[in-house]
Amino acid sequence: MPEQTPRPTLESVAERAGVSRATASRVVNGGEGVREALREKVRRAVEELGYVPNPAARTLVTRHNRAIAVVVAEPGSRLFSDPFFAQQLRGIGRELSAADHQMVLMMVEDQHDYERVGRYLAGGHVDGALLFSLHQPDPLPDMARKVGLPFVVGGRPGWAGAESDRDLVYVDSDNRGGARLAVGHLRALGRTAIATVTGPLDQTSSLDRLDGYRDVLPDGDPALIAEGDFTPDGGGRAMAELLARRPDLDAVFAASDAMASGALRVLREAGRRIPEDVAVVGFDDVESIAAWTEPPLTTVRQDIEEMGRLMAGLLLRRLAGAGARPAAAAGAPRGLAPGGPTSVITPTRLILRASA
Repeated sequence: MPEQTPRPTLESVAERAGVSRATASRVVNGGEGVREALREKVRRAVEELGYVPNPAARTLVTRHNRAIAVVVAEPGSRLFSDPFFAQQLRGIGRELSAADHQMVLMMVEDQHDYERVGRYLAGGHVDGALLFSLHQPDPLPDMARKVGLPFVVGGRPGWAGAESDRDLVYVDSDNRGGARLAVGHLRALGRTAIATVTGPLDQTSSLDRLDGYRDVLPDGDPALIAEGDFTPDGGGRAMAELLARRPDLDAVFAASDAMASGALRVLREAGRRIPEDVAVVGFDDVESIAAWTEPPLTTVRQDIEEMGRLMAGLLLRRLAGAGARPAAAAGAPRGLAPGGPTSVITPTRLILRASA
């Protein structure tokens, strides 16, 4: 059996390049303070020997892990069952991969998990964090801020002082405007008893969509409003509650496609024809729900994957501005101009299908 060739070491790279081990280490691990001529010698030696840098050593030299924590304030049962999160994580993952960063996914199942997440964020394992699906009050932003960890929030921040915090960076969609599109469409169809199934009212996206509903129907009946939880079962329970209160309702705006799917099921079980008896509009245009309901769902489209990509891009730009990335990887994320906005509201639009 042939002998295995020894793996090249940093010492062998330094010897081949004719430099000290410290100089070779700075070049290989992204450090600074080395003349370009010496850098080129080290790069050539690395290529000739086939040397692969040690990630732990690189972290010691650069003080950066090239890893980003993605913290979702939801239990795993919802994270892995709701396609909304899959689309958002796909956008985040693609942007981080393009910048040679790793994604570390963390979930908050209950209050006990905050201590675990906080220890990890404070432990120097990641360069920054993406925080989304926050419920108010949520300690995650303060936890990241206290340990000096750059972060970007998914969704409009709703805590006191957030609107005046110039250092706060977030990505959201035009939830209020999208809800106005949905409810305005239902009213244009001639519907007169338009109900809404809201999301959890401790989240700003739910509040904004409810405000959009009220913008169009400022004198609406409170009995036509029921709170859901962004799940199909929650949408079904809220729909049953609405039917019990107002059996004459003739339209429903559900604040997510998942809840709309549950509402459709309950309406069919109650013998209501859709859209003849009750028109239904959702929100999200989640790829695996809206086009596959029976009938296909009219909904408000937000670009979920793009929102994830923008979150990651904004965080990478913050890290670049703080010197947390090598110059070659710095710059504005795709679609954002250098020096442009630090927070982004993405547009929404109405997608018409058979349910309304």
